[in-house]
Amino acid sequence: MAGMTTLSILDLAPVPDGSDVSRALANTIDLARQAERLGYNRYWLAEHHNMAGIASAATSVVIGAVAAATTSIRVGAGGVMLPNHAPLVIAEQFGTLNALYPGRIDLGLGRAPGSDMATARALRRTLASDGDSFPQDVMELMHWFEPATDDQRIRANPGEGQSVPVWILGSSTYGAQLAAHLGLPYAFASHFAPGEMMSAIRIYRETFRPSARLARPYLMLGFNVFAVDTDARAQALFSSVQQAFVNLRSGRPGKLPPPRPGYADALDEGERAMIGQALACSAVGSPLSVRAAVDAFVARTGADELMVTSQIWDPAARVRSYELLAEAMRPMALAG
Repeated sequence: MAGMTTLSILDLAPVPDGSDVSRALANTIDLARQAERLGYNRYWLAEHHNMAGIASAATSVVIGAVAAATTSIRVGAGGVMLPNHAPLVIAEQFGTLNALYPGRIDLGLGRAPGSDMATARALRRTLASDGDSFPQDVMELMHWFEPATDDQRIRANPGEGQSVPVWILGSSTYGAQLAAHLGLPYAFASHFAPGEMMSAIRIYRETFRPSARLARPYLMLGFNVFAVDTDARAQALFSSVQQAFVNLRSGRPGKLPPPRPGYADALDEGERAMIGQALACSAVGSPLSVRAAVDAFVARTGADELMVTSQIWDPAARVRSYELLAEAMRPMALAG
């Protein structure tokens, strides 16, 4: 099964401690170019707000920059948090991106705010739009991509007639049900919220209804990879994301911290359990260890595609991790 699984990249555009947004976005551009060279299939960016450690709040703008810096890799949103936006606006943005970079743009949609509620209110001016209207908003957005009728007074231009692939993202069974009902591909956020992963996979596959967009279920799963030449060094790199999670859950979010060897050992039992659960879907180690962990994960889930994320403080070590993963997984199906 592993040999049939495609590899892609989710870049959270991390702002390392000691760096700034300009350098973080330059790192994103560099990693995207390297990902294309290595044969990864997609390069996705995610919408987060009021987060000092993430530089991709203006997600469609960064997607445009990444697409401009590359030539063949698919580029998209993993995802746009639709309650923050009018569907027509997103149709225009991604219609424009697809017009600029035809056949390379993906649009993943989530129903979470990607922020705290005070920030969500600042984004929207009102909380009248919320996750409860997500299914209707998704269907409205897909409508704007359809060819317009002669009597249609409002059109998404650019947008109408653009075949932008739409994905449903989720971290619970809710998104699985919606993706199955609409006949859309489904991406599960197992890289930070794996608790309901197996239930969501089962529901998605068992209740999937074929659509004009997708004939059979297509499942993507988030997965953390920290690949280094030795297992011990990999654990040190992994400590950055462990620290980031503890800081976030403690109400102290910030930039991505530098590695702290032995960090997890110094945590209390509750904190260790929290990050152990949140980051359970991870491969941390040498290339051989990473290969074994990825193979086991794919065998357990049957994922069609892995969306790999590597929250590594040192940009050069992050690129190297993706290089080692690509080398370790061959002949796993990379896009090239």
